Amino acid sequence: MRRPACLVTLLLLVSGLTGVTASPAAAAYTTTIVNFDPAGNQVTRYDVGGNAVDAHDGDLALFNGRYYLYGTSYDCGYALSTTGTPFCGFKAYSSTDLVGWTDEGYLFDAANTLWQGRCAPPRYGCYRPHVVFNAGTGRYVLWINSYDNASGYHVFTSATPTGPFTETAEPTIALMGTPGSFVNGDHDLFIDDDGTAYLAYTDIRSGHDQIIERLNAAYTSGTGSYTRLNSLHTEAPSMFKRDGVYYYVYGPTCAYCTGTQTWVKRASAPLGTWSAPVSVNANSCGGQPSLVAAIPTTTGTSWLYGSDLWNGQNNEALANFHWAPLTFAANGDVQPFTCQNTVVLALATGSASSAAPAADRDQSSGAAGRFRTWCDIRAGGLRRMQIFVAGRSGTLTGASYTTFQQGNPNAGLQVSIVSVNAGLQPGTTLATTTVPASSVGWAPRNVTVFPNIAVTAGVRYGILVQSTATSGCYGLTYDDAAPYPGGGEAYSNDDGASWTAESNRTSKFETTIGATNTAAGGARTSSSSAEFSGWGLAMVNDGLRTSTPTSMGWSSNADLGANHQEWVRVDLGALRSVERVTLYPRADAGNAGQGFPADFRVEVSSNGSTWSTATVRVGYPAPGGASAQQIVFGAQSARYVRVVGTSLRNTNPNDPTYRMQFAELEVY
Repeated sequence: MRRPACLVTLLLLVSGLTGVTASPAAAAYTTTIVNFDPAGNQVTRYDVGGNAVDAHDGDLALFNGRYYLYGTSYDCGYALSTTGTPFCGFKAYSSTDLVGWTDEGYLFDAANTLWQGRCAPPRYGCYRPHVVFNAGTGRYVLWINSYDNASGYHVFTSATPTGPFTETAEPTIALMGTPGSFVNGDHDLFIDDDGTAYLAYTDIRSGHDQIIERLNAAYTSGTGSYTRLNSLHTEAPSMFKRDGVYYYVYGPTCAYCTGTQTWVKRASAPLGTWSAPVSVNANSCGGQPSLVAAIPTTTGTSWLYGSDLWNGQNNEALANFHWAPLTFAANGDVQPFTCQNTVVLALATGSASSAAPAADRDQSSGAAGRFRTWCDIRAGGLRRMQIFVAGRSGTLTGASYTTFQQGNPNAGLQVSIVSVNAGLQPGTTLATTTVPASSVGWAPRNVTVFPNIAVTAGVRYGILVQSTATSGCYGLTYDDAAPYPGGGEAYSNDDGASWTAESNRTSKFETTIGATNTAAGGARTSSSSAEFSGWGLAMVNDGLRTSTPTSMGWSSNADLGANHQEWVRVDLGALRSVERVTLYPRADAGNAGQGFPADFRVEVSSNGSTWSTATVRVGYPAPGGASAQQIVFGAQSARYVRVVGTSLRNTNPNDPTYRMQFAELEVY
């Protein structure tokens, strides 16, 4: 990616949107992209599940009327040149409006020994996933940058935009080098109108010059036909075509830049003579130039420019984006631009993104606010509390607080539910859960606890978070425009002796009131169970909805290479009325959503021997990441509930076995 003196820098450089065009049947839709709040502060983009979009230095593409964002994940704790940190892998998100993103999971399994050896420190990392569609082969083609081989790139193909992608042979390009050294860096993929594809890339050994090389018909390797742009000490190429003119957008070489120029060159042919560079923005809106993407709008094509707003740290899980359209002079020159807080686009095709609310949701800040991040929850630091007012009386079954870790905290995060008085001061502690540090990501994510305590409508309560960590910290995600009017935020900087209320501030949170998870902690049995490396039958209902090194969840035995049947059951302890099962897919980096059955049924029993079918699912779609799967059926009386997988999946190209896996199984 970058020159050796700076090691590696990451970019979210997005190529011009290429591939299958939007469906003509889709309706026009006006969308609003928020980059900064009215005060100019960066805001975090969240997916429809309420977690931060964790995709950086990647690509944006339009396939079959849906937008796809690809990028490198940092949530597992990867840090540039920090030995001992893992490589997290590459993620995909999809959207209908460029605002609400659905987590589609990882492009391939990068948690194995092969990819950790290629990408984890002391290697310089793997970055910049770019995906294009090859109409000639009907395959989606993925290129990534790495520093372990002679070309500096790995190439994959898939039948779908979200994978799983399978690696092909290493590409051969005009400028090959020595494996394990700085050979070639930042790249982009561009497809011309005639279907010819080009690789735009950075020649590190020649002073970080820019190269454009024609690719073969499969888009999987170079042809040796190339041109040199003679732009030394540069990187971050993005190539697109407008009105017969080719444009090349790029910036200077630096590591995790927080303010560099954006330059543009022009040419009449991809391998032709390129013009002198022109600066169109002095600081890339506080980041580093990233994308130029062709967005179909009701008035024609809008050329969406973006920059990565790096945070200056070796872990970039908190990095945000700036996206706004370029403008052009009458002669086709890209005009200098200013940075915009919000951008309105009249999409030619699109619709409002939406997410099904959590079962029994009561109170929520939502995710559409202009949430910012800050990290100060630790021993000797601050305790934080988000106040909420119960909307109805019942059992508080869940409380989610959006947080993240930074600096490797050496103790867990304690989440308590407390009573709160009219002055927004905490009172009695009603429930407490300590969440291990390993269960908290580096990108802002919902951390959920299950208090199962009685609450009363109209009464104030608080989600109080604190930690005894003496190193690192846990983060706050907040909006000072008070998107949740019923409460407020408060903090203590004297170990809870006194609290200061911030009535206009809202931390990102959600609560659920309703039925209790009757499967929690109950006896469980299964057709088979893998009992190693954090997997175990006891983990299927231990209350942890995500996969952690010590509690991955339940997996059937992984020794069968043919499709077969597996089952897992829980004992509810007594006859109960049940009406739904919530299944949480495995969520570890590189494997989110894997192991979820394609065909399955939910069965119920009063005695554990005679079973009746509550519901059947056939051809169930693979989960997009680790999002909860709600399996609803008519109310049944049962003491035992089991999930029977009748057709399993083998979707991981690096694992030939069939197995059924869940991070957690809940019954309501």
